[in-house]
Amino acid sequence: MEDLIAKARDALKNAYAPYSNFRVGAAVLTKSGRIYTGANVENASYGLTMCAERVAVFKAVTEGDRDIEAVAIVSDAGELVPPCGACRQVIAEFNPNALIIMATADGSKRLVVRLRDLLPMSFSRELLKR
Repeated sequence: MEDLIAKARDALKNAYAPYSNFRVGAAVLTKSGRIYTGANVENASYGLTMCAERVAVFKAVTEGDRDIEAVAIVSDAGELVPPCGACRQVIAEFNPNALIIMATADGSKRLVVRLRDLLPMSFSRELLKR
């Protein structure tokens, strides 16, 4: 867990947030033991902005590593930052029971929860099979 938070903290340095100044770093741990990082990337056309969590998940998936075990999220906002709804749904696609680790950049606060508790009744592939 400490290594995952440290990797998310390092990823935070690469955040591109010139409009909101709300910088986030994320790190995804997969069942293989590999860690993938991401930072939020804003865009002048706000709808094209991408969250750190989705960047990290997409990196894992595009490397063929889809068994997500945990996601660490670090922000320098001074408060714990949970994943947004879109990020919750993307993480749920690969493990609705994933650990979500939220930490402040300075390490003063931390919270660990299961994704299923943040996103009860998520939309899933089982619904598409009906």
